[in-house]
Amino acid sequence: MAIIVNAVQQHRNKVESEKRVEVAKQKNVVDETEEILLATEHITVSQQLKFIFQQRIVNALKIIAQVNPGVMDINSRIESASNKLKELSANQEPISADSFSLPNSDKQVVAYIKCVKKMRGLLRSEYTKGRVDSSAFMVEDKYLERLQLRANVETLMRRGESSMQAQQLGSARQCIEKAITALDSQSQPDDYIIQRKQELELQLKQIQDSLRSANTEDVRKRKESERNELDELFSEKKKW
Repeated sequence: MAIIVNAVQQHRNKVESEKRVEVAKQKNVVDETEEILLATEHITVSQQLKFIFQQRIVNALKIIAQVNPGVMDINSRIESASNKLKELSANQEPISADSFSLPNSDKQVVAYIKCVKKMRGLLRSEYTKGRVDSSAFMVEDKYLERLQLRANVETLMRRGESSMQAQQLGSARQCIEKAITALDSQSQPDDYIIQRKQELELQLKQIQDSLRSANTEDVRKRKESERNELDELFSEKKKW
């Protein structure tokens, strides 16, 4: 009898432990998704993408309620999250990446790019689970990819300009070349990619011309210095 009671208790403990793990997992889903939605105040995204993220929160809360109905305020949280979902239109036309604005500091740029990457990861996760249809996924993922590209390219251009102002042409060239490589990696170039690439290639040519000119001048000065040294070495010494 004691063995049976012990086995039943162990089973109950296991079930309760699994419930706690699942609830904690879903709470993390809610927290990270709410954080991403807060970031959309600074990163322009479509209503459709916000809808997808808000739906993710609702789904996670419902799982919590199903696993452990006794979680405090879970029903009111589901109701609140569902109301927010109703306020969002899942059918709004996607917005253009032309609304992109590069953050001021490098620290903000890094945070921006990390956030966009996180959005892409969450979007793909929802798509993999069958919660987002293929057309919506492709549209939103492409938009986020373009935001990520612009942040990368515009940052490299900004650094390149700073290096040029500091007369660090080698560093400027590296930044411009990296930006061009990033643009070349896109299989379906849009107007932004085509225009930026033309601008960067022209800028790169100007930098290369300046570097060649500087190298030519260095060679001329070095030869002149060597010639002066030879002239001095072989010139007749003054007699005292």
